[in-house]
Amino acid sequence: MSRSDQGHSLRGRLLGFLLGAVVLTSLVQALIAYGTALAEADVLFDHHLQRTAESLRSGVHLGLLQANDQVRTDMADEDYVVQMWNAKGEPVFESAAHRSLRSPASPGFSLVTARDKRIYRVFVLRTPTQLIQVAQDMGARSNMARSLAIRTVWPTVVMALILLIVVWWVVRNSLAPVANVRAQMAARKADDLSCISEDGLPDEIRPLIQELNLLFERLARAFDVQKSFVADAAHELRSPLAALKIQVQGLQRASDEATREVAVKRLSAGIERAGHLVDQLLVLARQEASHAQGVAFEISDVSQIGLLCLTDHLLQAQMRGIDLGVHRTEVAMAHVQLDAMRVLIRNVLDNAIKYTPEGGTVDLDIHHTPAGAVICVEDSGPGIAEADRSRVLDRFYRVSGSGQEGSGLGLAIVKSIADMHQAVVVLDQSDRLGGLRVRVRLRPV
Repeated sequence: MSRSDQGHSLRGRLLGFLLGAVVLTSLVQALIAYGTALAEADVLFDHHLQRTAESLRSGVHLGLLQANDQVRTDMADEDYVVQMWNAKGEPVFESAAHRSLRSPASPGFSLVTARDKRIYRVFVLRTPTQLIQVAQDMGARSNMARSLAIRTVWPTVVMALILLIVVWWVVRNSLAPVANVRAQMAARKADDLSCISEDGLPDEIRPLIQELNLLFERLARAFDVQKSFVADAAHELRSPLAALKIQVQGLQRASDEATREVAVKRLSAGIERAGHLVDQLLVLARQEASHAQGVAFEISDVSQIGLLCLTDHLLQAQMRGIDLGVHRTEVAMAHVQLDAMRVLIRNVLDNAIKYTPEGGTVDLDIHHTPAGAVICVEDSGPGIAEADRSRVLDRFYRVSGSGQEGSGLGLAIVKSIADMHQAVVVLDQSDRLGGLRVRVRLRPV
């Protein structure tokens, strides 16, 4: 896996965000707990100083206390210092030899810097008969407070470590089905379009797999259609190529100019039919590729497209003595792909001109209805039997006995383009001309 893949890893992002959130939250919680513990320790120590002074207020007989020059020296390093003065301001007791704190501070709590630069937290209690001063070294006090705060923070640190392990385990096991799907896809062959199993997948992943399975089904159908198309095309091309080969051999065996001329005409007609078949195959393949790629649609007047296509077929109709004209045209707007719509109308007109006998009539009718634009082409030809109308829209299907040699792709291309436009193709008999009527109803704008 490349670095870029790792950077876009869902597991990596989840672990990064969740573990980061756990660490950040735990750090904030630890800092808050540490600060709270320090504040509570200060309150507790202050309360202890006050309670110590109050406990000495009425329980000590001044006559029994040591004189000023008889201080205790065995407790000189104690964190707490207790000092007492009588009503005359004479020192009568000191718990340790801290002469730097000989002067009493103001009543209540205060911070006092001693002569040796040590800072003390002092509480002074004044009574009618005595003055009591209890002091605590701030260095020792801070050390005890930090120790208490650290003991308070340790459970948070331990729980954070446990939570990190739990988050890693949950993310790893939650994404295990995704890893299994990835393993399935990696082990597949290129032509394996079977559905992916949805067993054990979470609800968030199952819709994605379902869409993938639908895509595989569409691809499988498309491949089947393509295989069928290639097989049919190969089969259809085999016959004209074999006919061309025979006609070339006939041309080679021609003994006189008249026979050679007939063989040349047959060869030219065969080449034309083969070329027309190849052109129709290319058009069909191009339209299907455009459909798959999602070509752009735009709102256009279908009647203008139809008139241009009609102009392109005038010469072809004149050569066969067919009256090609317009029965009715009016503005008919629709969402269309211009090139595809031209191919559709041209194929319908070409099919009508080809199967209409000489001297017949072919009419184009384009009009607007509330249900959408309608393209209608009618002819005076033999028409198509009702049993064959649905089948002539299939590829390479030709009606027997029509008297015309075609590729069997003209109406199939019309059907393909109509499907691309979500339009409806209807084949029936023309009441006005008696032949075939092809109607294509487009979606409304």
